[in-house]
Amino acid sequence: MKIYTKTGDAGTTALFGGTRVPKHHIRIDSYGTVDELNSYIGLIRDQAIDAHYKEILIKIQDRLFTAGAILATDPEKAILKSGKERLNIPKISEANITLLETEMDQMNDSLPPMTHFVLPGGHTTVSYCHIARCVCRRAERLAALLHAESPIDPQVLKYLNRLSDYLFVLARKLTYDLQAEEIKWIPEKLE
Repeated sequence: MKIYTKTGDAGTTALFGGTRVPKHHIRIDSYGTVDELNSYIGLIRDQAIDAHYKEILIKIQDRLFTAGAILATDPEKAILKSGKERLNIPKISEANITLLETEMDQMNDSLPPMTHFVLPGGHTTVSYCHIARCVCRRAERLAALLHAESPIDPQVLKYLNRLSDYLFVLARKLTYDLQAEEIKWIPEKLE
């Protein structure tokens, strides 16, 4: 498989199914941002963190490839003439979303209650989690915009929403695991 095809040299790219669209199309921006998020999650996974978190992050990366494939598919060409779906991959399931919720609940059980917003930072690994959370929120916004123009599987939106929450809780948990300082945001008083 050749990496370069030269077919995008004029500023267009092909969706799964063959439809060509401009590279600035909202669908391309959506799955490109999911790909960016996946790279940041790989960066978190490369840090010195508990093996369990790494296992969960690999599962998340797999699901993000699925979400990207869903977003990259022309909905008008998602079904083959035979009636079979073009994407021969598992969908984002309720079980995938429940896994994130269960993981968050378990991490939260070992954390002090959150009484204020927290400032991102305190440790490089924690900062990577916050960057990934922000990229995830952007991916969610772009997917929601795409969904308004051309409906997508709503499970993708739900998964991205829950994943950003997971990344926030993971950042807090790693703050405590790594014995970093969690700085609360306490607004300055107006004079």
